[in-house]
Amino acid sequence: MMIFNLRLTGILSLALVPLFLVPAHAQTSADQQRLDKESSDEQAARAKSVTSKGRLRAYTRKWDLSDLPPYVPQVKVSGTIREWGSNYLADSPLAGYWETAFQKFQPDIKFDDHLKTSEHAISALCFGVSDLGPMGRQIMWDERTAFQREFDYQPTGIVVMTGSFDVSGWNPAIGIFVNKANPLAHLSLKQLDGIFLAPRSGAWRGLTFDESLARGPDGNITTWGQLGLTGEWADKPIHVLGYNLLFHFPEEITTRSMGGVTDKWNENLVEYANKVMPDGTLKLAGDLMLQDLAKDPYAIAYVAGGSKWAGPQVKTVALGARDGGPYFDLTIENVQSRTYPMYADVFFYLNRDPKKPVDPKLKEYLRFLLSREGQQQVVKDGKYLPLTGEVAREQLKKLE
Repeated sequence: MMIFNLRLTGILSLALVPLFLVPAHAQTSADQQRLDKESSDEQAARAKSVTSKGRLRAYTRKWDLSDLPPYVPQVKVSGTIREWGSNYLADSPLAGYWETAFQKFQPDIKFDDHLKTSEHAISALCFGVSDLGPMGRQIMWDERTAFQREFDYQPTGIVVMTGSFDVSGWNPAIGIFVNKANPLAHLSLKQLDGIFLAPRSGAWRGLTFDESLARGPDGNITTWGQLGLTGEWADKPIHVLGYNLLFHFPEEITTRSMGGVTDKWNENLVEYANKVMPDGTLKLAGDLMLQDLAKDPYAIAYVAGGSKWAGPQVKTVALGARDGGPYFDLTIENVQSRTYPMYADVFFYLNRDPKKPVDPKLKEYLRFLLSREGQQQVVKDGKYLPLTGEVAREQLKKLE
C-alpha cells in the first residue's frame, strides 16, 4: 500500500504541475478571440467616427493670412508625388483641396496617395515607396532609429499646419482640466512636469539621451498646496488622470514640459483608453477622463480636444511656457497664434540627404503648402488651423 500511495502521489503531483506553472492570468484561446473581437469592434467604431467628422467643417472663421508668403513657382516641375501617411488628410477633403489647387500652378504634377495611417509615413520613406510622409504626431524613437540606420541621417520634418482646436483626431490642442470647484487658475510647463512625470536620470532628444534633462524627487508636485492653493486645499493630494502610455499624446506632455521624451511618469497616474459602448459607438479616453474628473475635486487631467466634451463641472487652466507667465487660456485664437503652449504640429516628412538639394517637385509642393494659397485650403477644410507667417518662413528655410 505504501508503494501504491507513493506512486499515486507522484502521478497526482505530475498532473498538477502544469496547473501551478501556468499563471492565473494566462491567456487562453477564448480570451484571445474575445480580445481580437474587441479590437476589431474598436477599429470599426473609430473608422465610423472619423468618417462622420471628416466631411464636416468645424470652423468657419476667416483667418487673416496676409502675413503668409504668396506662392510663386520657382521652376516648372513634372512627375508624380507619392504620399504615404496620415489618414486624416484623406478622410477630409483637404488632401484633394491641396492637390487640385497646386495643379493649377503646376499642371504636370500627379499624385499617388496612400493616406491610411501615420504609422506608414516613416516606414514608407525607409523602403523608398514614398516621397512625402504626412504625420499627425511626433516621430517616435523607433522610427528615428530605423531611418537613421538606413540612411545615416534623420528625416526632415516640415510643419505644414497647426493642429485643430478641439476636433478629435485632427491633432487637437491639449487642455489641462481640473474640477470646477478647484480654485487653480494657471500652470507652467515646468509644473506639468512635476505633476504628471517622475524623477529621471535624463530624457531623449531625438536619438541622444540627454542627462541635462534629469530631475530628482524634489521636483515632484503631489499636493495642491505646492501649486499655491491654501486653506482646505493645501494638504489635499493631486489625483492624476491621463492617456494610456502607449498612446501618442503622452509624448506631447513630455516634450513640451521638459524638452524630451521619457517613460518616467507619476506612479499614481490613472490611465484611460478609448472604449466601445454597447450601441457600437466609440467613447474617447478624454471623454471618460472628464466624466471622472467631474466627480473628483482633487483630480487633474490632460485631454486633447476636451473643450468639446467639457461639462459644467470641469474647467481648463491657463498655461505658460515659463514659471511666472505670461499665461494663456485655451482658446482657438491662442492655439492658432501658438501663444497657448500645448498646440500640436502637423508634419510632412521627407527623405532629404543633407548633402543634396531637395527634389524640385517636392520643394515646390511644400513651398505651396506653406504659402498663403496652401493655407487657404486649410481654412476651407475647417478643422486644422493655418500657420502664422513667422512659422511658415521658419519652415521654408529648411528647404534651402
